[in-house]
Amino acid sequence: MNKLFYFLRDYKNLEKPVLNVIASEFFIQMVNATFMNILPLYMTRKGFSDEDIALFITFRFLGVFALALPLGRFIKGRPVMPLFFISNLCIPVFGLSIVFSIAMGWKIITIISLLLWGASFTFMQVPVSPFILRNTARQRHTAALALSYSTWSFAGIISGVVIAILDAIHPEVFDEQFILVLFSILGAGGLIFLTRTKKYKEIAIEHREDEQTELFAGPPKTEWTLILKALVPTLIIATGAGLTIPFISLFFEHVHKVDKGGFSLLSSLAAVLVAYFAMLVPQIKEKIGYKIAIPTTQSLAVIALIALATTQYYNQYAIALIIASVCYLLRQPLMNMAAPMTSELVLNYVGSHNREITSALTSAIWSGSWVLSGFMVKLLFARHFEFVNIFLITALLYAIGVILYYLLILDYNKREERGLIKNQV
Repeated sequence: MNKLFYFLRDYKNLEKPVLNVIASEFFIQMVNATFMNILPLYMTRKGFSDEDIALFITFRFLGVFALALPLGRFIKGRPVMPLFFISNLCIPVFGLSIVFSIAMGWKIITIISLLLWGASFTFMQVPVSPFILRNTARQRHTAALALSYSTWSFAGIISGVVIAILDAIHPEVFDEQFILVLFSILGAGGLIFLTRTKKYKEIAIEHREDEQTELFAGPPKTEWTLILKALVPTLIIATGAGLTIPFISLFFEHVHKVDKGGFSLLSSLAAVLVAYFAMLVPQIKEKIGYKIAIPTTQSLAVIALIALATTQYYNQYAIALIIASVCYLLRQPLMNMAAPMTSELVLNYVGSHNREITSALTSAIWSGSWVLSGFMVKLLFARHFEFVNIFLITALLYAIGVILYYLLILDYNKREERGLIKNQV
């Protein structure tokens, strides 16, 4: 058993302020995971069509897209801890606003709440990676980033288990509205951990080896060509993800007749696998490196997604649900465990003086792509496209993204050999 968890030694020496921020991120992700799975089902119960759900959900990502880039420029060289407090306070408040505005049928208020809710995530999403890289020893960067990314999985585990238990106790009493309200309130728990960092003097500017040179040469210019080259694969994969991830609960409900309790339990199990394998990332990177780890895990995830999507062709058979569930459980850890590595790859590739703007653009790309994808899904649903067709489009985009990441890794290695990448971890 000890061998299964030997990787935990990579995390025992992480700085306490960084651990507190990551803990607060967990509470944010717990709200995020719950709304991702339950909000579409709640809107269905309230009479929203699939097309309307696709349209409304895009406003959440539009809020992130609008704020990400200005925030990325703002945080460069500045303390970011106050932004974490804003995020942990506003996300529960606007989450409650979303639930009650939907219940009352106030569509304009729902849209505004979704916009502000999405914008509130930006205060955590954009600065958290730069904060970790600034305030963690370099030899622990990979572990800290992996733990940060794992908060989504740990949050999904807790969310899924609690929802499944409540659904088993009394599905009518503990309905979608109750669950969304409950987790919105629980999301404020991150403030407890942030208050422990009040006396911590965070590092706002990362030390660089060439710091003395920069004192005379002035601040380095933003290298837009390098940044754009690094982010193209993210753009492709984010667009594909936006076509599928927000609607996966609808796929299981409409195609395989899985209710909120069943899907929450499945998601929770998937989150356990994601968390475990994400925590293995430092060991995997050390043993096989970016060049093998990233393309291999992502390629296997694409195969699993194709197998998942095509279960719609034979969903009348009981085995279809089994295959869909297994493929979902495989796809989730395979695709997500690459995320800490791709994030570290990109942030090292662009250099320390480009990290804040790159982190902001990454959030903007994910949100902007999901806005675009949301409108695309609405149009596809309106033209009677089935889930299988939409998911296969995602698989194609993922495949292109995997190839582009591989090319980026090759260029990363070339730049490393030429001494152009100095901020390795």
